[in-house]
Parts: sequence; C-alpha cells; structure tokens
Amino acid sequence: MHKDPKTILEQYWGYGSFKGSQEKIIDAVLQERDVLALLPTGGGKSLCFQIPAMAKDGICIVVSPLIALIQNQVEVLREKGIKAIALTGGISFEEVNNLLDNCLYGNYKFLYLSPERLQQELVRERIQQMNVNLIAIDEAHCISQWGHDFRPAYLECSKLRELIPTAPIIALTATATKAVVKDIFENLTLINPLLVKDSFSRDNIAFSVSWEEDKRYKLKQLCLALEHSAIVYVRTRRAAQDLANYLQMNSCSASYFHGGLSKKEKKERLDLWLNNKVKTMVATNAFGMGIDKPDVSLVVHYQIPDCIENYFQEAGRAGRNGEPANAVLLTNRMDIEQVKNQFLSVLPDIPFIKLVYNKLNNYFQIPYGEGHNENFQLNLNAFCDTYKLNTILTYNAFRILDQNSVFALSEAFSKKTVLRFIADKEQLFSYLEKNKNRAAIVQTVLRTYGGVFEFDTKINTLLVAKKAGVSEEKVLITLRKLYAEGIIEYQEHDSDLEITFLVPREDDITINIFAHKVKALNNIKTRNIEAILTYINNAKVCRNKQLLHYFGEPIEVECGICDVCKAKLPKNDNIATLVSEEIIRLLKTNGKSSRAIIKVLPFDESTILIAIRELLESQKIKINTRNEYELA
Repeated sequence: MHKDPKTILEQYWGYGSFKGSQEKIIDAVLQERDVLALLPTGGGKSLCFQIPAMAKDGICIVVSPLIALIQNQVEVLREKGIKAIALTGGISFEEVNNLLDNCLYGNYKFLYLSPERLQQELVRERIQQMNVNLIAIDEAHCISQWGHDFRPAYLECSKLRELIPTAPIIALTATATKAVVKDIFENLTLINPLLVKDSFSRDNIAFSVSWEEDKRYKLKQLCLALEHSAIVYVRTRRAAQDLANYLQMNSCSASYFHGGLSKKEKKERLDLWLNNKVKTMVATNAFGMGIDKPDVSLVVHYQIPDCIENYFQEAGRAGRNGEPANAVLLTNRMDIEQVKNQFLSVLPDIPFIKLVYNKLNNYFQIPYGEGHNENFQLNLNAFCDTYKLNTILTYNAFRILDQNSVFALSEAFSKKTVLRFIADKEQLFSYLEKNKNRAAIVQTVLRTYGGVFEFDTKINTLLVAKKAGVSEEKVLITLRKLYAEGIIEYQEHDSDLEITFLVPREDDITINIFAHKVKALNNIKTRNIEAILTYINNAKVCRNKQLLHYFGEPIEVECGICDVCKAKLPKNDNIATLVSEEIIRLLKTNGKSSRAIIKVLPFDESTILIAIRELLESQKIKINTRNEYELA
C-alpha cells in the first residue's frame, strides 16, 4: 500500500500542495506507468520522482549527469532525514562495494549515480539484486544525439530497463524538441509513456538583450544595483575569474565557480552564495543546475550561449520565488562574429573526419582490415603537429568517431599514472624513516587516494605536485625511484588521450555508415547558432513570445516587461526629440561612446539608448572604428 504523496510533501518539504503537473506525474508513476516530464527550470522536477519513491517500498535509482547536482540533491535529502547515497568519482572499489551493500541492506531510499557507473559490472549486478521501485533519468535530453548536450554515456541508461524490467521509468528534462522526445522514448524503451509538458512561460522574468561596447561597465552597473542574488554566465574558467575579480575591485560582492576548483572550494563558495554572503556568482554553465535558490533576481549571460535551450534553462534560474527578475544577455557586434567562429568554424565535415581517421590509422601503422580492439596512447598536440591539423577541429572529429563507436576515447589531459603500493604499511614506514626526502610526496598520495594498497589506482601527478608543494617532475622522479626499489607497482603514460579501436580499419567505408548522421547533427548545431542569433537581433517581437514559439508553445499575449515590449510603450515625443537633439549636439565636437553620452545627459538610460538606436536607423549617426557614435 502506498503512503499518501501529499502527506509526504508536507512532512518532508513543508508544502501544502503540488504545483503544475506534479500531482498528475506522481499519480502515473504510482500506477507503475512510464513518464516523460517536460517541466521548465524551477518547475519542481525532482519532486516528481522523489515523492513516489518515498511513497513506495524499495529504492529509487537516479541517473544524473553532474557530480555537483548529485551531491547537492543527496545532501538536501539527508538534511530532511531521508537516506540517500551517491556513487561519485574518485572513490575506491572497496568503498563502492560497501555503498552498494548499504543500498541492499540499509533501507536506503535513493541511489544517485552518473551514467558512466552503469558500465561497471559490479554496479549492474548489485542493482539487479535491489528492490528498485523507480528509475529516474534526470536531464534526459542528454540521451539524444539531437539534443544540445548529448552524452554518449547516457545511452547506458537503456541497460536499466533490462536489469529491472518491472520498475517504471520517469525521464525528466527542461528542454526537448520533438526529435529529442522521440529519441528519449526509443533509447529508454519507454512503454506506453505518459508525456507531460507544462508551459515554459516565466511571466515574472523580464528578458532583454543589451548591446554594449563596454560590457564590463554595464555588468558593474547591474551588479551594483542588485538587491538580491545574481548569476553571471561565461564560457571559460579564465573569464569567470577575471570578471569576478573586476567586480570585486569595483565594490561588487562577487565570487567565481567552475570545474577547476577543488571540492572544498566549490562547497565554500556555493555556501557563501546560498547564504547571501556573496551576491554575484560568476560561473561556467554547469553552475546552478539542481540548486534551489529562489531569490535570484538577475541572471546575466556575458557571452552568447550556443543554443536557445541552454540560454532558456540558465535564464530560468532567476525568479523561482515568483518575484520580478531580470535575464539580461550582454552582447555587441564583436560577440556575434566570435560565436560564429567559436561554434561553427570548428564543426568537422565528412571529408575532414575521413582525413583524420586515415591519418590516425597511419600514425599507429594499422593495416587495412585490422586494428579491432587495439589500444593506443596519443598526444593530441603531437599528432596535430605531425599532420598540420587544427587541434580543436581534430578533437571534435575524435569525439564524433567516439560517439559513433569507431573507437573509444578516454581523456586524461595530463600524464596518466597508475600505481599500487606493494610494500605493506610497516615496510613503507620503515622505508620513509630512511628516505625522509620522499615522505611528503608519499604522504600526499596516501591522503589523496584511497585503496592504493589494494588495487591499481589512477593518480594525477600534477595534483599531487600542487598538494605537496613541489614540481611535477620531482613527483615523477620520486615515483620512479619507489618503483625501482620495490615499494610500488607503477605505470606512466606520456599522453593525453587513450584510444581503443572498436572496428577494423576500412577507411572511407567506416565513416560512410554514419555520414548522414554527422551532416544532420552539423545542420542542427548550425541552426542552434542561427536561432540564438535571430533571437538576439530580433528587436520587434516580444522576447517571451520568441522563446515560447521556439519550444512549440505559440502565444498571442506579449509579456509587457522585456526590452522589446518596453520599447513599444508610448513615449513622450517632446522628450524623445529633446534627447535626440542633445545627442546630436554632443557629437558635433567629437565621437562618443554610449557610456559617455549616458554620463553627460540628464535622461533615463533606456530613453537615451532608444534615441541612439533611432538615430542609427535614420542614418543621422554612425559607429566609427573606435566603437564610438559620430555624426553621419
């Protein structure tokens, strides 16, 4: 007999009622039906699987793409007194074994894992032994090759249907086109699924595109005016650090967050932001996923995203409390060209993929018809230098070959070192007493990696060097000496990629099998860029209408709060004329940036920017090579 979902909702989450289609989805899951739920960011997707899992006996398997998202959800559940386990990276075989035992015998309600974990035989065997009441596939668009964030490892999720055929599956995502929905149905082998799609409309968010010669200055203005919290999205780790430092130097409360930070640093920064001790978080695009902070009043995209799906999902992290919020995309003409170069110029076409595949086979001297299951180490830069190939374009070609099972690609991007201590702990202690100069490095390895006495362990020598406060070369020399003196088993690889060929070499025939798919994917990526650029350049149609139309939700009513709608509001012609005349008067002496014009003129900034746009359209002013406005 099921426990009452509303009682669970109130007891653990403190809500008196469900929102949107949550109740409909939960009822379907409790009736053992497969479900695909398309809910907007902030639509409460996690409750759609957490509540029915709590209502039934057994454990729920949750597949999620991001370690940070997994850890966040597990911590939140534990704080509520709900037993949950996470199988994340960097834990030993023994620890994985113990955690899976806990799932079997410890009355746990949730097992969170990444899709890569499903490749482990131990994990699959233990899942089969569990009393699984539900399978939840979060961020389900990752399973589709037509999606904006395809992850080949997500295809492993289909194994869960084979392992636990009696458990219903719920797939959840905030963004999915018709092609993606079809892929999710097929790849997860959903049986007679209920498709639920809530409106993506976020009536409290004012979407706007702001054209700025000096984006930093505009960002500073936005952050100084903040009352609550903000997220600023950038594409690179370097940009996150630089912008956060700039904001701090200009009296803005800010920090940065990206994948290169340690686990401890991530937690510290996230806690400061969640507890409102830091107002603005400058971050790469994974930040915010699964984090429930309702009072984010501003989301800024400092650089153009690669598709509307990502933009809409990230912008939707604003205003989850229903209060007015702003989603601002800062851009300029230079950004438009940059995004074309960054995303479109590095899409490998079929002739280039064939070239790369041919060169790779020659590089490893693989004869025609051979190579199946052979494994090779590869330094990408050295390979590209040998054949004078563009590194980014080549790497993207490798990813396509990996996704289409021509070879399996494993990335390390540093010296990949595998070691195991063969001396026991007493012998090691005695050895270090005699060789104290090696103690710091050995102790760092032991503190950083569990299980190094039990099995071969991959270690990052650069990380060990940083923690020990020595050079990477010293770490390598020490490890080589430990190996020579019988203290450790040790393998060192000077490569950044590992390639295992999955099919025999057949040159063009190999590529022709999936050539149509690559062309279709390249077309989709091109259309994605064109769609976001069209959105940015369209200053005539309400931003909300544009976004909802893209997701197949046409509406007639305009939002009234976006930059396009505000520009259409009745304006005082006398003020507009006066502002235009003052701008022309200013420009008679010399060219000026919009910032300089706004600083001098005693009018509202939006009124000045509208006047500048109208003067540009009427060709009374123009932009010079210094990005200044001058008389035409």
